Amino acid sequence: MKTTISEVNKYLGQEVTIGAWLANKRSSGKIAFLQLRDGTGFIQGVVVKSEVEEAIFKQAKSLTQETSLYVKGVVQEDSRSPFGYELQVTGIEVIHEAIDYPITPKEHGTEFLMDHRHLWLRSRRQHAVMKIRNEIIRATYEFFNKEGFVKVDPPILTGSSPEGTTELFHTKYFDEDAFLSQSGQLYMEAAAMALGKVFSFGPTFRAEKSKTRRHLIEFWMIEPEMAFYQFEDNLKVQEEYVSYIVQSVLENCQLELERLGRDTSKLEKIKAPFPRISYDDAIKFLHEKGFDDITWGDDFGAPHETAIAENYDMPVFITHYPTSLKPFYMQPDPDREEVVLCADLIAPEGYGEIIGGSERVHDVNLIKERVKEHGLETDAYKWYLELREYGSVPHSGFGLGLERTVAWLSGVEHVRETIPFPRLLNRIYP
Repeated sequence: MKTTISEVNKYLGQEVTIGAWLANKRSSGKIAFLQLRDGTGFIQGVVVKSEVEEAIFKQAKSLTQETSLYVKGVVQEDSRSPFGYELQVTGIEVIHEAIDYPITPKEHGTEFLMDHRHLWLRSRRQHAVMKIRNEIIRATYEFFNKEGFVKVDPPILTGSSPEGTTELFHTKYFDEDAFLSQSGQLYMEAAAMALGKVFSFGPTFRAEKSKTRRHLIEFWMIEPEMAFYQFEDNLKVQEEYVSYIVQSVLENCQLELERLGRDTSKLEKIKAPFPRISYDDAIKFLHEKGFDDITWGDDFGAPHETAIAENYDMPVFITHYPTSLKPFYMQPDPDREEVVLCADLIAPEGYGEIIGGSERVHDVNLIKERVKEHGLETDAYKWYLELREYGSVPHSGFGLGLERTVAWLSGVEHVRETIPFPRLLNRIYP
């Protein structure tokens, strides 16, 4: 019976065949232990000299790392393994022998591993991170589908920017200027006016010359947009969504979290509602913590966000930022026009902002004013302004950065491990 490692529990006591790669091996004279992987998981294959033909045992001992093979064996329970099963090997068929695999069990530097990212993905740690990423994506679709959202795909090539052109990648679109999208939000607003509640999931690009552990040049965003939803409605969706994906990862990625050494007790606390702190109170708090250099009107950097987050054991909303700090489309607070109805959601444990969201300006005159104030070309935004001219309604939305969320839930330090092939300031290979 041909099967996969993740499915061996269905064949306890039976002989199966698995297509796999040899991740590692060790032997003790009369027994060879093969660490096998097939993409669905990892399992140990045990080859006992006295129970197989001499040629099979000899072959097992000579196998090289990352050699591909078909392994035949009997599935047995193994209480010592986190996986719970092992394979008593009865036969081996080599498909392709790998010679001098570059990533050995010894320690390697980060640059070396990044140069070999196409192979580093095969490791147990990277496998676990990618499985957690996949679970967040799966749970995202499940949540928004259950909540009645429609998936919409905004364009990647755009003629304008939602947040200014300073951090955009410029290209030529035949005889016109175009940019790689830094957010699908403006298009999602149009979609919300047609379909009510929508969400997108796709790549975005920022030409920001940053080298921090939280930044990528190309990353993926989940961007919901909701007609007839105001500021408070928006925050409720965010905290319910984040709670949902955290609980899904805890339920479905136990083995991966254990492999990464993640302290799951911290994740088990993540349930809506989340605490909130206003920008005003955050400034006061930071002053109390010794951040004397920051004044009202300044944006928060990573150290400020971390200091605020350390005061909570759950994600925390920082709300009502100064209007001057935020993009043109954010709705001013009707009681206080110098701040906007927005919130950033800061993850605990120093992982920084994972969501930015706001109620959007829905008054046609105000949005025209804001476009001019920000020095944006009215012609480029004509279609966007028309959304307010034909049946405008209050609406809200947000964007969640997938890679930062993966980093937080998996407990890895740098976002470069949370995407299959990271694009960094000085890296576009492989």
